[in-house]
Amino acid sequence: MYTVSKRAKEYKQPRGGFLPPNSFETIKLDDGIELKEENISPSTVGLTVDYMTRFMGGTSVEKAFDISIRGAKRIKKEEKAKELLKEITGLNDKSIISACKLTGFDTVFRAGPMTYKPIEEINPDEDTIFNIITMIKRSQNFFENYGPVVNEGMTFLGGYTPTVISGDADFMTEDTIWDFKVSKNPIKPFQTLQILMYYLMGCRAIELNAEYDFKNQIKNLGIYNPRKNEIYIKKISDIEKNVILEVEKEVIGYGDKIVDPHLNSILEKIIKK
Repeated sequence: MYTVSKRAKEYKQPRGGFLPPNSFETIKLDDGIELKEENISPSTVGLTVDYMTRFMGGTSVEKAFDISIRGAKRIKKEEKAKELLKEITGLNDKSIISACKLTGFDTVFRAGPMTYKPIEEINPDEDTIFNIITMIKRSQNFFENYGPVVNEGMTFLGGYTPTVISGDADFMTEDTIWDFKVSKNPIKPFQTLQILMYYLMGCRAIELNAEYDFKNQIKNLGIYNPRKNEIYIKKISDIEKNVILEVEKEVIGYGDKIVDPHLNSILEKIIKK
């Protein structure tokens, strides 16, 4: 059983990937700002930028940091999580420090309690805070031009399988499903596979199709990297049918078998525990 991201990383793709990164259109943005060296992990920075972008876009702080809160509950540190939530008010140093610490609980929910490291050790310095605030502002500018956001943190009840049991996408605009990356490196085949998996699972997701007609509404796969300030986008209509079928069958696990309609309800209960 896999999460979407783990399955995308571990599945052996054909040479170049199912969706070669160079098949995505690249749009470079430029604000003239150079980022600095950071003193905390890239994953913590990435989660903080993601969740704070949601919060600054109008999402409640509790919803924006929902996964972090769930993780804290699993190791009985909910009170600490609540304290940190109260300190997140905007784009200021105290908020960013608290947000970084709060995302330290994410790994508990996503990978299990054994992966937790004390959040007291997460102490972003001045340069790191500068970078995070810059990337959040870049993300806000990105959505001003490519938004608005119509959904975020989407899950795929109805689209999970015994192979891929969990995974949540970052953002959805009117015609594009987006994944945020903050790596210094160019996009990789596992990242393009990941966003394709989100789309294909979204096509079967009960709530997304009931509310948005996701399958017919979404026309593009998009990746935005606020660190590099670059957009990567691909039209779904340009993806070969045989690629779609292989990813559905071999990667996600739809195959020829009908997924038990009760499976996703069971998985949802497991995931929420």
